[in-house]
Amino acid sequence: MSAATDVLDPCCGPRMMYFDKRDERVTFCDLHPRHSVLCDGRTLDVSPDVVADFRDLPFDDGTFSLVVFDPPQLTRGHGWQVEKYGVLDADWHDQLARGFSECFRVLRPSGVLVFKWYEYTIPLREVLSCTPERPICGNRRPRASKTHWMLFMKDGDGDGAA
Repeated sequence: MSAATDVLDPCCGPRMMYFDKRDERVTFCDLHPRHSVLCDGRTLDVSPDVVADFRDLPFDDGTFSLVVFDPPQLTRGHGWQVEKYGVLDADWHDQLARGFSECFRVLRPSGVLVFKWYEYTIPLREVLSCTPERPICGNRRPRASKTHWMLFMKDGDGDGAA
């Protein structure tokens, strides 16, 4: 991890959304490093900078100015989807609540949390009930993709969202 990193991705997976998968400004974390070949022959590489559980991050409070939170969105499954995206525990509500809490804990005052959620089995409204924080903005009705992006901002005094 570079001393200058200011961005945290606590569940990076194969870094699919990044233009530069080696961006030195980002600390990439994942609990399950893995290397495999998917059913279509493509290589899956999950090589985090830090092996960590997004529910228990090994960073001090207020370490990052930007957190990109794209947790697993599957509650069941097998094969390449689980290998690529991960799967939530049976108690997904508690798992996501702890994840949100940790992301806000390591976020600096006035820092931004970018949250990505795909409504595969769990509706966004249920996921947002996992945190008392409120998003500021995002794509409101992604009909075709069902993938939501939203931004949260931590209060300047460090006590919650704006």
